[in-house]
Amino acid sequence: MSDDGSGARDGERPELPGNQDLQELRELRSRVATLEAERTAQTQQPPRHRAKSFLSALLIVLGCVLAPLGVVASWAADEVGDTDRYVATVAPLASDPAVQDAVANRVTDALMTRIDLPALLSDAAPEDRPLLEKGLGKLGGSLEGAVRSFVHDKAQAVAGSDAFATIWTEANRKIHASVDKALTGSGGGAVRLEDDTVTLDLAPVVDLVKQRLVDEGMQAAGRIPEIHTDFTLVRSDEIGKVKTYVRLLQLTGNWLPVLAALLVAGGVLLAPRRRRALVAGALGVAVATALLGIGLRVFRAVYLDALPAGVSPEAAGAVYDTLTHLLHTVIRMVVALGLVLALSAWLTGPGRRAGLVRSVWTSGIGAARATADRAGLRTGPVGPFVRRHRSWIVWALTAAALATYVLWSYPTGWVVVGLALALLLALAVVEFLGAESSEATPLPPPEKAAPAA
Repeated sequence: MSDDGSGARDGERPELPGNQDLQELRELRSRVATLEAERTAQTQQPPRHRAKSFLSALLIVLGCVLAPLGVVASWAADEVGDTDRYVATVAPLASDPAVQDAVANRVTDALMTRIDLPALLSDAAPEDRPLLEKGLGKLGGSLEGAVRSFVHDKAQAVAGSDAFATIWTEANRKIHASVDKALTGSGGGAVRLEDDTVTLDLAPVVDLVKQRLVDEGMQAAGRIPEIHTDFTLVRSDEIGKVKTYVRLLQLTGNWLPVLAALLVAGGVLLAPRRRRALVAGALGVAVATALLGIGLRVFRAVYLDALPAGVSPEAAGAVYDTLTHLLHTVIRMVVALGLVLALSAWLTGPGRRAGLVRSVWTSGIGAARATADRAGLRTGPVGPFVRRHRSWIVWALTAAALATYVLWSYPTGWVVVGLALALLLALAVVEFLGAESSEATPLPPPEKAAPAA
């Protein structure tokens, strides 16, 4: 047999011991061929993998960018588009001290411009003058200051009454369509959009205060004609742009958050390392949404600093906080959901630290099960059933937690954390029931004593 140096295939008869060098040469050639094949595969596949990785990253980034916009779109659809939700949101403002003070001051200013101070006492009926003089005399000071203080007290009493709360709630329910129009491009009714300001007409409150004044003896207040005065709800130089953005977000409604979730999910499915992509996508959504919350806080300070002198900053801040309360709630919910998903994906991964956490989890549950066994606790047929169907039970519990989250009307961040903890507790129970009982491990037979010699 000639030694031509040609490569040998697997399955040929083994070389003779004298051909050891030839055998090593053939193994070397085989390794070179394997490396060349791997090199060829690497030069052919990476373009596809790079394209998929780039598309995956692009989809995840787009989803993270759209996530905050989806939160705002959901808020616009629920807060502006839902009358009951809007009324439930603004109703507590009627009992807010800052709003009550602002309404009382506004009504007082409107009435004082229509009251003829010099003719106030002379126009009063003779039988009413003693009561009016007595009431004004207790206040002291000048006539104008006394009258203003008297009117302000009545306005403050009206603003703090149940009647004002009823007027506020019913008015907001009736004018919700006008609020919608004001925030989406047109005004009308009790709510108007003028000079970049959304205002509420306080004429019904003025009428109540006038009636209170008449009842207290100031008959001249009954001759004051109907007064329309405005209470500022929203004031911004950028209201023109805001109403355009709100209109666009309201049109997208709840579809925008769904689109953001689908983009992130598509990016995760296209990624070569899906678990790592899921962690990155969930954290990206959480961070982007958290930045929206920070931006709202910063905008609040800028917004209040830019208010004109005639607008109460305390009342404007109370209105801003009330209108954005649901938005902040959704932000906290999305941040909590993103963190829970990222943590879950990381804990189920192959990482060393994640494996250590799982090991501690399993060891702790195993120790608890061993203690229960020593205490005489027996699972009976439940234990074997759980061991046989453990995977199905885990998936069923996870699906139940997700269904509860989806069907929850307005989940908060605490709802997300609560569902995650409840699922974790349920999984711990499953692990406890499915753990091997210490009684199932047979004891080794006792060693027989060696026969005596």
